[in-house]
Amino acid sequence: MIRHPTAVTATPGTPGDQANLDLLAANYAAEVIGLPEGSAERIAYRNRLVGAALPFATRLARRYAGRGEPLDDLEQVARLALVKSADRYDPERGPFTGFAAVTIAGELRRHFRDRTWGVHVPRRMQELSMQVVRADNDLTAELRRKPTVPEIAHRTGHTAAEIATARETAAAYSALSLNAPRHDEPGSELGDEISGQDTGMESVEDRLTVSALLCRLPARERQILAMRFYGNRTQQEIAQEIGISQMHVSRLLSRALTWLRQAMLSDTPEPWHGGGPTPDDNRLLIQHYRAGQVLRLEIAGEIDRDTAGQLRDALLDALRQPVQQVELAVRRVPFIDAAGLSTLLFGHEAGRGAGVRLRVTGVQPYVERALRTAAMGFLLDAAA
Repeated sequence: MIRHPTAVTATPGTPGDQANLDLLAANYAAEVIGLPEGSAERIAYRNRLVGAALPFATRLARRYAGRGEPLDDLEQVARLALVKSADRYDPERGPFTGFAAVTIAGELRRHFRDRTWGVHVPRRMQELSMQVVRADNDLTAELRRKPTVPEIAHRTGHTAAEIATARETAAAYSALSLNAPRHDEPGSELGDEISGQDTGMESVEDRLTVSALLCRLPARERQILAMRFYGNRTQQEIAQEIGISQMHVSRLLSRALTWLRQAMLSDTPEPWHGGGPTPDDNRLLIQHYRAGQVLRLEIAGEIDRDTAGQLRDALLDALRQPVQQVELAVRRVPFIDAAGLSTLLFGHEAGRGAGVRLRVTGVQPYVERALRTAAMGFLLDAAA
């Protein structure tokens, strides 16, 4: 059978009377001795105590009003803390109202600490931020000026780096609305400052395409491009490190960039035509093959000012042979400059005088464009 709560000698004349609450709590503690946890009798006694103390909890909650949290939420937190106080109350440790006030205030402060930050911040940093704010206010009042970071660090016993981090953390307590007006530009909002078109997004696809194309270049060309555009090295510095001439570096850069540009604009980029390896960048690799009245010269390397003389000598030797045609196979020639074009023109004129026709076959795109630009396409057309 459930026992009804016994009457107390002094019931609260008003719900908020602390003396009456303390007396009611003392009687409650005496009545529930020996009653099992969760029993109907124990709950009935507790409900009577909590109901009488609700105005007391409400007054404590209202002390924290106006700090950005709804009053209803604060009152709910205070009432739950009041129930915890009733369950854990021990008369030997002091009056109930003092114990309940400490418990309710602790729960309210915990609510502000855990629920009101704009972003999640570790508890240690929350406490450090509040400590720094208090120290800042105290030192401002004492020094009559804004304290420095070392002064706050000395007062709190933390390092300057920790103080700086705590200040940044404090800024995360409340987030500003993107729709908040800007004071420096009337009619605009804070969101306008960080909004806008991200131009970097437009180049993402190009960057990915270039990255894939760079992998198709030879190692030397990739190294030169990296040194020039990522290492910000001059052509002379690159030439000294790699061991070639500055003019050769310039040609390699120009050829690689031209191929990259054309490959970027093409859905099916042409393979890189880098020419075969040569014993020396400043020498041509020339091999002779004869088939009847045709002498074929297989050339590998770049035909420029440094190698034009070598090609000239090879052409003269070939034109002295008893043949009707000299064929220059330039499949492995990726580059030709004005000196090389002059040498080919010389070979053509010398061949005409000797009755030998000069043909150029297997040209790469750059070499073909150079020949046609120099009005020497007849050397290619003769091979057709």
